[in-house]
Amino acid sequence: MQEYLYKIQPIRDGMLKTGATEEEKRIVGEHFSYLQELIGKGVLVMAGRTLNIDNSSFGIVVFRASSDEEAHGIMLEDPAVKNLVFRAELYPYRISLLKEENAGLLD
Repeated sequence: MQEYLYKIQPIRDGMLKTGATEEEKRIVGEHFSYLQELIGKGVLVMAGRTLNIDNSSFGIVVFRASSDEEAHGIMLEDPAVKNLVFRAELYPYRISLLKEENAGLLD
C-alpha cells in the first residue's frame, strides 16, 4: 500500500464567498459521507481544508491505495469530484512524520 493525496478546490468561483447552492450543499454532504466510508474501510488517513474563502482555498484527502489506478479511481468516485463541484489533482504522497496522539486532539 502506498499513500496518495488529492487536492480539491471548488469549481465555481464564489462558492465559499457567497455560499453554496442547495445542490452543492447536498453533494458536499455526499462527499463527507464518502470520506467517512473510506475511514471505515481503513483507506482514509486524514482529510481537511483551509479556512480561507478566497480562490486559494483548498482541501486535501490523504489515503492509501495499492496502485496509481486504484488511487485515481478513489478520487474520481468522490461525489464532489464526480459531480463537478470540486476539481481534483492526485499526487503520490509519503507520510514522513505522524504522531497519532496529536491527531486525536482534532476530535
